[in-house]
Amino acid sequence: MESKTRVFQYGTGKMSVYTMRYVYEKGGEIVGAIDINPEVIGKDIGEIMGVENKGIKVEPLEKAEELIKNTKPDIVIVTTMSLLADVEDALMLCAKLGVNAITTCEEAFFPMNSNPNATKKIDEMAKKNGCTITGSGYQDIYWGQLITSIAGSTQSIKKIKGSSSYNVEDYGMALAKAHGAGLTLEEFDKEVASLDRISDEERQAVIEKGEYLPSYMWNVNGWLCEKLGLTVISQTQKTVPQTYDKDIESSTLGMTVKAGMATGMSAVVTTETKEGITLETQCIGKVYSSEDFDKNEWTIEGEPNTTLVINRPSTVELTCASVVNRIPDVINAKPGYVPTEQMGDLQFKKEI
Repeated sequence: MESKTRVFQYGTGKMSVYTMRYVYEKGGEIVGAIDINPEVIGKDIGEIMGVENKGIKVEPLEKAEELIKNTKPDIVIVTTMSLLADVEDALMLCAKLGVNAITTCEEAFFPMNSNPNATKKIDEMAKKNGCTITGSGYQDIYWGQLITSIAGSTQSIKKIKGSSSYNVEDYGMALAKAHGAGLTLEEFDKEVASLDRISDEERQAVIEKGEYLPSYMWNVNGWLCEKLGLTVISQTQKTVPQTYDKDIESSTLGMTVKAGMATGMSAVVTTETKEGITLETQCIGKVYSSEDFDKNEWTIEGEPNTTLVINRPSTVELTCASVVNRIPDVINAKPGYVPTEQMGDLQFKKEI
């Protein structure tokens, strides 16, 4: 009998409830788990998942290196934060120990165009120690593979337009804060939108310092251009606060977002390419009102025009299933920081 794929869970928040369950359901096993939240440290992961105990207790973050060394996982799933700077230590630890890693961190999907220096450091360490690091999730299919597949049936393309909305409540505190949820409009302008109002040269300097705050589509556009063989000549981003005319309770933020405050943001990324194809993509992440729902809409303008609309996708479950289905691809990939556009199309895996 073949041995089970050994998975280490790095972060046991909302997303891990699904990633860990999916690992077990596909024949793998969780061999260790860590978190920084004192309320979950010491709990059996089965309790977090809402199933029977698994005999694996959540340990504190400071034990990560020791645990990964001792458990010898085939791969680490990192489900913590949304910016590469926030998961860099976790990914560098995996690279240092020669252990494959996949993360739901949205910037990690294609961090080469937003934090190249950190990406290079992780890449070099992973190559040195023979492991693969990558980012995946909902965008792997719904902002990536579906779009490039439609492009494959198109004779000529002038523009690729995309829009996706999601409820920041579903993804935890880090993502909600990254979207400016709960800020006053003045705070949003200062903390989130100000980086849009700089020159290309100034933006590049911020990127080189690893201090840029990319919206998710910033990295998605880079991934799409690489996958489609397009050469980027310019890319800009504009973020706009989202508001609601009534108070909204946010369990994730632990506060009432007052009417007129930022419930989140819309970010539009425009990419011009040498080939004359423009990408104009938008993500809308906010604390939902009762009328809101997730929506994913993409249009390829050219010959012919094609529009794809997916209403009410289960983005959390789709994110986690994408990550788990990617596990064999990561294990079999070349060493280094390897974006999934280099791993071939994501496919359903009955077993991992």
